[in-house]
Amino acid sequence: MIFWSVVFAIGAAQAALLAMALWRRPVNAAGNRMLAGWIALIGFDLAVKALYFRDPGPELIRLYHFVGLFPFLYGSLFYVYVRTLTRGCGFGRGDWVHLLGFVVALLPNLGTFVQDAAGDRALYLHIRNGGAWPGGAWLDVFLFAYSLSYVVAGLVCVRRYRRALLQRRSDADRMSLHWIDAMAVSQIVIWCIALTQFLFDIPWIDYPLIYGAVSAWVFVVGYLSLAQAPVAALEDPEAPDEAPPPAAIAAADDPRFPAVEAKLSQLMSSERLYREPALTIAQLARRSGYPEYLVSAVINRRFEGNYCDYINRQRVEAARACLADGDDARTILDIAYDCGFTSKSTFNAAFKRQLGLTPSAYRQQRAAGSASQRG
Repeated sequence: MIFWSVVFAIGAAQAALLAMALWRRPVNAAGNRMLAGWIALIGFDLAVKALYFRDPGPELIRLYHFVGLFPFLYGSLFYVYVRTLTRGCGFGRGDWVHLLGFVVALLPNLGTFVQDAAGDRALYLHIRNGGAWPGGAWLDVFLFAYSLSYVVAGLVCVRRYRRALLQRRSDADRMSLHWIDAMAVSQIVIWCIALTQFLFDIPWIDYPLIYGAVSAWVFVVGYLSLAQAPVAALEDPEAPDEAPPPAAIAAADDPRFPAVEAKLSQLMSSERLYREPALTIAQLARRSGYPEYLVSAVINRRFEGNYCDYINRQRVEAARACLADGDDARTILDIAYDCGFTSKSTFNAAFKRQLGLTPSAYRQQRAAGSASQRG
């Protein structure tokens, strides 16, 4: 048990440091403060377990049992964190409803938390001899289903955010919350370990392993959360207040479509707006002189794709021309940045999707073709 006590203590120390760093981090401030509170709660949980596993006894049994109910909070806090991150708003009064699962878990255990020292000793001996904790097996089943449903709800929230972001920003990929996927998968792995421990009697899959995985998860969260890029809230302050007329949305075409299409083409070919890495559809609409909803409709109907696809096609075409130019000695990454891309991975993926080749393979192919023509 001393080994696990050390593991939990390390996890608790890491959680405390991470919570302080996240609380002070200016990027995604509302979401990071929500995450800091959640991580601090996990750190307290791990600290109590470190003390209990170092020296088990009836003195800590109530506190140990109390933090054992914290997982009822973790799934719902993950969802509230994701929602806060994508909407840019803090914890509100309506969010208290997401803590009801923890309240439900407390109810059958109230007697344990107010018992006297003799009750603590009796509970400790009961647990040490292999007895079950108060609440029964139904509480474990409810805990698993309740928390997992919130993790899934958080992932659905991320999916909706990504879909909306692709319609509004040209640099959506680098802000698409990939670290949230990793955090969610890590939690699901922990819950699977807990479910396996609950259903099967496998010697090395036990309760300490579950919280050993939680300690490891804190390190994963630390690495991912401190490296996160700024997240654009869905309620983008740059979005115009003008609401699209229902008739304009319902119509198969608007009489202004050809003019908007021509203007967009002119902005891309002459002014090369696609080179602006953080170009939003609101900014493009302002430059075009047309309402955002109309620009969006033209892109979706006339250019066959969402806003992000449309801008990236312009960027890929510009990069293709540069790569085909034998006199252009710049690196592929320099060309990608100059054309408006913000990362090598995004550029490579967009280029291969559009042309069927990686940028380096395309440049080599064009260079070989030019050499054979000269020969």
